[in-house]
Amino acid sequence: MSSTTLIILILVIASTLITLVYVAALFKKVNAIKVENQTVVEISKYIQEGAMAFLKREYKVMIPIFIIVSLFLTAIGFIPGLEHAEGVGWQATICFLVGALFSGLAGFIGMQAAVRANSRTTHSAQVGGMPAALRVAFSGGSILGLVVVGLGLLGLTSLFLAFYAIFDITVAVHVVSGYGLGCSLIALFARVGGGIYTKAADVGADLVGKVEAGIPEDDPRNPAVIADNVGDNVGDIAGMGSDLCESYVGSIISALALGSIYAVTIEASLNYILFPLIISAIGILASLLSVLFIRMREWKNPQKTLAIATYVATGIVLVGALLLSWLYLDTFGAFFAIVAGLFAGVMVGRIAEWYTSSDYKQVKAIAAQSETGHATNIIAGFGSGMQSTALTIVVLVLGIVVSYFAFGLYGIGLAAVGMLSTAGITISVDGYGPISDNAGGIAEMSKLDKSVRKITDKLDSVGNTTAAIGKGFCIGSATLTSLALFVAYAQVAELTAIDLIAPEVISGVLVGAMLPYLFSSLTIKSVGKAANHMIEEVRRQFREDPGIMEGTSKPDYARCVDISTKAALKEMVIPGVIAIVSPVAAGLLIGPAGLGGLLVGGLVSAIMLAVFMANAGGAWDNAKKYVEEGNHGGKGSETHKATVTGDTVGDPFKDTAGPAMDILIKLMSIISLIIAPVLASDSFRSLWDVLTNR
Repeated sequence: MSSTTLIILILVIASTLITLVYVAALFKKVNAIKVENQTVVEISKYIQEGAMAFLKREYKVMIPIFIIVSLFLTAIGFIPGLEHAEGVGWQATICFLVGALFSGLAGFIGMQAAVRANSRTTHSAQVGGMPAALRVAFSGGSILGLVVVGLGLLGLTSLFLAFYAIFDITVAVHVVSGYGLGCSLIALFARVGGGIYTKAADVGADLVGKVEAGIPEDDPRNPAVIADNVGDNVGDIAGMGSDLCESYVGSIISALALGSIYAVTIEASLNYILFPLIISAIGILASLLSVLFIRMREWKNPQKTLAIATYVATGIVLVGALLLSWLYLDTFGAFFAIVAGLFAGVMVGRIAEWYTSSDYKQVKAIAAQSETGHATNIIAGFGSGMQSTALTIVVLVLGIVVSYFAFGLYGIGLAAVGMLSTAGITISVDGYGPISDNAGGIAEMSKLDKSVRKITDKLDSVGNTTAAIGKGFCIGSATLTSLALFVAYAQVAELTAIDLIAPEVISGVLVGAMLPYLFSSLTIKSVGKAANHMIEEVRRQFREDPGIMEGTSKPDYARCVDISTKAALKEMVIPGVIAIVSPVAAGLLIGPAGLGGLLVGGLVSAIMLAVFMANAGGAWDNAKKYVEEGNHGGKGSETHKATVTGDTVGDPFKDTAGPAMDILIKLMSIISLIIAPVLASDSFRSLWDVLTNR
C-alpha cells in the first residue's frame, strides 16, 4: 500500500470521526434542554420506554438469524475448491458482523436522540416559539442523519483499510460486501418490524378513536395514542435511517467493485476504487457544514430552512466532485455521472412531493372525489399512485443513461454514490418530521395552549412533505444502488450477457417479479392482523372503562404498546427469511444467469410497487389532512370519514410494504454480489455443467 493511498484512507476515516464528535456534542446540547412541564416529561418518558423496549426486543429476535448467516458465510470458505474465493469465509463474516453492529448502533443512537428531542421541541415551542422549536427538531434529525453516514462510512473504510493492509486490494474490495449485508439485514428488520408496529398502532388509533369515538388525533383518552407515537420513532426514525444507511453503504460498495474491474492498470484501479470513498467523505463534511450553517442563526420558515440545508450540502459536493474529477481522475466524466445521480435524486423527490402534497392538484382531486364516498377515494388514490410511476421512472432512466454515457458502467455506480453523497442532510431533514409529529402529539396530550399546537402543526405539515420527498429519495437511491450492484454482480460472476430465452433466465425473471408481490402481501397482511388486535383492545378499554372517555380514568397505554411490539416481532421474520434465502436458492438451483434474471425481475417489479405504494399512501394521508383543514366539509363530515378510510389503507402502503421494497431489492443484490465468486468458481461451474448435462 502506497503512502498516498494510506493518507487518503486515513483522511476519509478522519472525516467520519470529526462528524461523530460533533454528533456527540449536538446530542449533549439537545439533552441539556430542561423541560419544565411534568406532564410533557411523563408522556415523553412513555414514548421513550416503548421505543427502546421495542428496539431491544427486536435485536434479540434478530440475533439467531445473524448467527445462522455468519455460520453460512464462514462455512462457504471451507468448501473444497472455494478456499480462495473472495467475498466469503471468515473475512466476510467479520465484515458482516461489524456492518450489523454499526447499523444497529446508528439506529439506537438516532432513536435516543429522537425520543429526547420530541419533548424538547414541544417545550421550545411553548417558551421560544417557532425558531426555537425548529432548531431543536432539526437538531434531533441531524443527530440521526450524521450518525448514520458517519458510522456507515467509518466501518466500511476501516475494514477496507485493514483487509487491504493484511491481504490485497482485490480481497478488500470483495469482503466489504459482507459489511453491506450486515447493514441490509438490520435495515430489513428495522423497516419491516418498525413499519408493522407503527401502522398497527396508527390504524387502531384512527379507526376506533377518530371514526368510532369521534375524538381528535393524539387525544390522551385514546389507549393507542402512545403506541402510535412510539411507532413514529421505530418506523420513521430507526427504519428510515437504516434504509438510507443501507443504500449509502451499498452504493459505495458497488462503486468499489466496479472501480476495481473498470481500470486496466493497478495504479488507475486504485484511483477508481478510492474516488467513491473520497466523494463520500466530502458529502459527510458537506452535511456537517450544512447543519452548522443552519444552527448559526434563528429561522422562522421551516420549509425554507430545510431546503437551504439541502442546497448548501449539494453545492459543496458538486464543487468537490468537479475538482476531484479533474485533478484525481483527469476527466470530467465522473463529475457528470455524479451530477446525474444528484439531479435524479432531487427530481424523484420533487415528483413525490407533487403527487403527495396538498398544495398540488393530485391530492386535492382525491379529496374532492371523496365527497361521493369511500370507494371513490380508494379509486382516486390508486389511480394517482399508479400514474406517479411514469415520471419517476423516466427521471431515473435519464439519470442512468446520462451516467452511463458519461463514464460507462462505472458511471452508474458513481451516480448512486452521487445521489447518496448528501444522505447525511437528507436523513436529517427526513428525521425532523417524526420528531415534529411527536412534539404535536405531546402538546395535545399535555393539553398545552393551542398556540403551541399551532407551531408544532406547522412543523409537522412541513415534515409530511419532507417524508414524501425522503421516500422518493429512498426509491431513487435503491434503483441506482441495486442496478450498480447488479452490474457488479454480473462482472464478478463473469456474465457477459443474459439470454432471456434461456429457460433458467426467464424462470428467474418471473420468480423475481413475483417476490415483491409476495413480500408486500405478507407485510400488509401482518399490519392487518396486528391492527385487528389493536382495534379490539381499544374497543375493550372504551367498553369496560367508561371513565376513559369522561376523562376521569387513564387508559392502559402499555397494553397497546405491547400488542404492537409482539405483533411486529412475530410477523417480520418470514419476510426476512424470504429475502435472504431467495437469491441463494436461485444461484444454486438455476445458476448465475438465472440469478441475474431473478435480480432483473425483482428490480423492475419492486421499483414500480415502491413508487406506487409510497405515493398513493402519501396522497391518501394528505387528502385526509386537507379535508381536516376545513375543505369539503371538514372534520366529522362524510367526506372526512372517506378520507380516513383511504389514509388507513395507505398506511401500510407508504410506511410498511412500500419502503420494504427498496430494502428487498438491495438485500437480494448484495447477497448475490457476495456469492458471485462462489458461482464463478471452477468447482461450482463443473458441478453446474454436470447437473445441466452440458
